[in-house]
Amino acid sequence: MAAAVETQSLSKTYGLNTGCRNISLLVEDGEVFGLLGPNGAGKSTFVKMLTGLLPPTSGQGWLLGKPITLPAARQAVGYLPEKFAYHPWLTALEILELHGRLSNLRPAEISRRSREVLALAGLTEKGGQRVGSFSKGMQQRLGLAVALIADPKLLLLDEPTSALDPLGRREVRQLIQVLCREGKTIFLNTHLLTEAEQLCNRVAIINRGEVVSQGTLAELQGGGVQVDIRLGGDIEAVKNALAFLEDLTAIPGGLRVNLAGEDEIPLVARTIIEAGGNIYALMPRYSSLEDVFIQLVEKGGEA
Repeated sequence: MAAAVETQSLSKTYGLNTGCRNISLLVEDGEVFGLLGPNGAGKSTFVKMLTGLLPPTSGQGWLLGKPITLPAARQAVGYLPEKFAYHPWLTALEILELHGRLSNLRPAEISRRSREVLALAGLTEKGGQRVGSFSKGMQQRLGLAVALIADPKLLLLDEPTSALDPLGRREVRQLIQVLCREGKTIFLNTHLLTEAEQLCNRVAIINRGEVVSQGTLAELQGGGVQVDIRLGGDIEAVKNALAFLEDLTAIPGGLRVNLAGEDEIPLVARTIIEAGGNIYALMPRYSSLEDVFIQLVEKGGEA
């Protein structure tokens, strides 16, 4: 089975400026993949190349096994741009009918799918309301409905929760999880790292037009863990017993150790007890995606 999205050295330049440089990604069928980066990093440029809105300067790309240069590659793709505007004098149902017709759906199918996607987007009661009266959050929900109207296999979502309140963001996250369980592939552009942590199987971090890291969250986080241990008893004896650890420091009320992985925690606890120490608290802290993201982006900024 072909990958949902594949690119090889895909690049876009604007004169002397670079939008994207040598982007090589592979998004498997059925996964939620996140492209993360600060504003202006090149995320939207990359997605616009996938959708045919921008021609690549160099490199290659495929959607569901078809070259991105062919209109047929986009037949099974739903797209929510970061910035969009619908005709304010049309109703939500009329917008969906227009996009259904553009997707070559039959009238009966347009009617059925319009009801379904309005319900999915939380707009069931708003179908007959003119879009010009919609709040920004309601328009964002309508954009999701439009992206879903043709029941696509692949969804390209560019900042899908940017205009939503916390409740709306949670509802969109739940919708994405439902769509993924139904077998759809989701390509998510976002700068909201908590969203990526909750949704994505794998992520790539882009900065200044280049991918600086990619993989599962565990791979990006490196597997390391920092553990703060609140201790009683003979602290010096415990420190001597733990001397085999390369990274051991004293903190108020105990010790801090940096371990290669969480599987080393039981050994540390057992060693402390055997050395006569009392463990009152053992608090592991894993590197968050935010930690990794900031480190990579700041490193790139310095370079």
